[in-house]
Amino acid sequence: MKKTALVIALMAPSTLLAQQTRELGAHEHGHSALNIAIEGTQVLLELEAPGADIMGFEYRAHTQADRAKQDAAIAALSAPLSLFVLPAAAGCTVVEAHAHLVDEHHDHADGHDDHAKDDGAHHTEFHAEYLLNCTDPSAIDRIEFAYFQTFPKAREVDVQMISAKGAQGFEVERNAPVLDLSGLI
Repeated sequence: MKKTALVIALMAPSTLLAQQTRELGAHEHGHSALNIAIEGTQVLLELEAPGADIMGFEYRAHTQADRAKQDAAIAALSAPLSLFVLPAAAGCTVVEAHAHLVDEHHDHADGHDDHAKDDGAHHTEFHAEYLLNCTDPSAIDRIEFAYFQTFPKAREVDVQMISAKGAQGFEVERNAPVLDLSGLI
């Protein structure tokens, strides 16, 4: 459990920076963020993705069909090794996986929400956190982003990684869905 706390502590600065950047910038469809922290044999992944990329819409699910899409999205996001494929030699297994939907309302300075009357203006976002245990994390020389096959509307993932070798930033795109980590872990 101490290692989990350390991994989370390592992630805090990049998570806070990502949150500050997102709050200052516009909500952008097609773009997700993935934070990765590696400490010992533990790998922590944290994903944030627009609801429109994952479900095909970002309004609140009202119909049975919408709720089914939402449930299917959460189920898919709860299987991290199906979305982010690591080399078999790393021997990674899922210890914990949590995915949920956040409905964002943008309150304005005057204290009211201009979007409250228009469900089409809501922004939903998925958050997922994964804890993996890997028998040989040094064997993680790449991550294949099957994420793009699972979620066709996703176009790009901004990746921040912290390991014993320092912090790294990457951009992974749909047309080049493999992140090369050779020599970085």
